[in-house]
Amino acid sequence: MRFVRFDEDRLGLLTDDDTGVIDLSDRLDLITRDPLLEFIRSDYDASEFTDANPDYDIEDVHIGAPIKRPGKVIAAPLNYENHIEEAIADKDITTDEWFSIEDKGYFLKAPSSVVGPDDGVKLPFSDRRVDHEIELAFVMESDVKDIDAEEVWDNIFGYTILLDISVRGDQDRSNRKSYDTFTVIGPCVVTRDEIDDPQSLDMELQLNGETKQRDNTSDMVYTCADVVQYASLGTTIEAGDVITTGTPEGVSALSDGDTIDAEIENVGSMTVDVTARDTSFEDVDVQKGGQK
Repeated sequence: MRFVRFDEDRLGLLTDDDTGVIDLSDRLDLITRDPLLEFIRSDYDASEFTDANPDYDIEDVHIGAPIKRPGKVIAAPLNYENHIEEAIADKDITTDEWFSIEDKGYFLKAPSSVVGPDDGVKLPFSDRRVDHEIELAFVMESDVKDIDAEEVWDNIFGYTILLDISVRGDQDRSNRKSYDTFTVIGPCVVTRDEIDDPQSLDMELQLNGETKQRDNTSDMVYTCADVVQYASLGTTIEAGDVITTGTPEGVSALSDGDTIDAEIENVGSMTVDVTARDTSFEDVDVQKGGQK
């Protein structure tokens, strides 16, 4: 099954040809602002509706992030060998030499940065480089802590596409990757039973029709399960949390008016528009002050 959140607070299933949406909110009496999160945490069953006639054409609804506000967005840094080489060669991407998740761990992205493909990306500054990064992400089905890697797969609800939009610079990752609209998730979450091998999926990102990133998830340094195992050491990973797994080489800068087309094999595809503000980072006035 492929779940979508549409028109703000409704849960749906995509039809097999991706052209229609079957409304589950009415069928399951789901009344919540984050219906897929409620679905995951409860005992709902949508399997009987997979062959229902669509209630909406997908072109007539607004597709948001499948999970509106995940409790955590956990991200793995530098997890493809070719992107590691790219990052070391380009000091705008990172000033560090090679490091691994074992060296510095994962980082967190603000849940408020999460949007869906129809919301678009809004660049916050006119004078800072902001890059696209396509990643395979997944949504957790269960609460886990100190979990072994081989047990992770049965605790994943499903897989999705995530664009990790990133301001380049020396700031902490969780700062420069957490601006509003900087975590684009969608268009759907594909349940784990639909994906034979998540570590063997082709992915591609085009910017204005030109292929910038193309790779296979088999090239990850740390697998999906490895990332969860590490992140769960002493920390509870909760149902509905989104975990993303790093990007391959080919990242490049975004500009006002750009169009991103992102696709991952058997997961889906989405088109995302980019707009920019006129605000200059250099003109932002940050003053020290306040009472002690």
